[in-house]
Amino acid sequence: MDNRNRWCNQEECPLIGPPQQSEDDCQVGHPNDNNQKHKGHLSSHSIRYVYTATSGIPDFPEFVNLGILDGMQIDYYDSNTKKVVPKQDWMAKAVGSDYWDRETQNSIGREKSFKANIDTAKQRFNQTGGVHVAQMMFGCEWDDETGVTRGFNQQGFDGEDFISFDLKTLTWIAPKPQAVITKNKWDNNKAGNEYWKNYLTQECIDWVKKYVDYEKSSLMRTVPPSVSLLQKTPSSPVTCHATGFYPRRVHVTWKKDGQDHHEDVEMGETLQNDDGTFQTSVHLNVKPEEWKNNKYQCVVQVSGIKEDFIKDLTEDELLSNWGKTNRGVNDQTSIGPIIGVVVAGLLVIVAAVIIGVVIWKKNRKGE
Repeated sequence: MDNRNRWCNQEECPLIGPPQQSEDDCQVGHPNDNNQKHKGHLSSHSIRYVYTATSGIPDFPEFVNLGILDGMQIDYYDSNTKKVVPKQDWMAKAVGSDYWDRETQNSIGREKSFKANIDTAKQRFNQTGGVHVAQMMFGCEWDDETGVTRGFNQQGFDGEDFISFDLKTLTWIAPKPQAVITKNKWDNNKAGNEYWKNYLTQECIDWVKKYVDYEKSSLMRTVPPSVSLLQKTPSSPVTCHATGFYPRRVHVTWKKDGQDHHEDVEMGETLQNDDGTFQTSVHLNVKPEEWKNNKYQCVVQVSGIKEDFIKDLTEDELLSNWGKTNRGVNDQTSIGPIIGVVVAGLLVIVAAVIIGVVIWKKNRKGE
């Protein structure tokens, strides 16, 4: 049984580790990517592992863990299936067969540890029944142009920060008094903290590079986006909606008279479609007379595609439920199907939050 992240009340409480990969697991080296880099802002890669234990949620697994590379799920385990499985074809080929058996056994141990975490947290917060969630999210980010890296390990209970690792001081931060017991134990575990430092700053980065290289060499595909400008009512924000693109890394901006425009702009989530492509939205909240009297454009840039996809904000290009469409007639063309796709994507995000792809209620900038 793997107890390496128990919040338990035993004397020694070592830390839970990441997937136990070895060099033999990886079936590929570092193929050279001769494609021209697209844009600096699309050069960051990340891997995140998310462990989630729940109690009091009927018909839902009590424990789930998954791996996410650049926003794309690569593996999955839950307490019902008791098996770690790849979620991408290239991932199934990237590691040896022994990896999946080994990770299944490790995940069974993590499941037991995280179920104990919920019981411990409920005691510390003087709670008994009800719905409770204990979560851990850790991983790293790497910029393939600047070489800048970042590692993180943060854990939460019931949507609030519980404890997180400070890579600079190799100590744990406890924002709540109920986590101080855990902090003190883990601060004293010097070997465990050195382990996390090595993993988050070196081993994790190495695996990001290998996985990214393997994904590129296995798929090597790009799909251009379909871009639409949407508005629900005359006073609603204008939404630039891009969908059907691949890979996931995308940069969407609004421009005003040829210059990047950041005011009154709200970024949406990037969501995965059923066919494996992605969609995203960026909202512009300006008055109609403002965009009618100036040149506003939505510019979409997809990693690996040199061409920029541009939509000029004009009445003819604007799809709405209330007025002219891009066919130039007042036919009340509905944007319901498009909005439905967005809503469906949001429902996926809600489900993902339950299984652990979550940012705690206390948002951390840049994480």
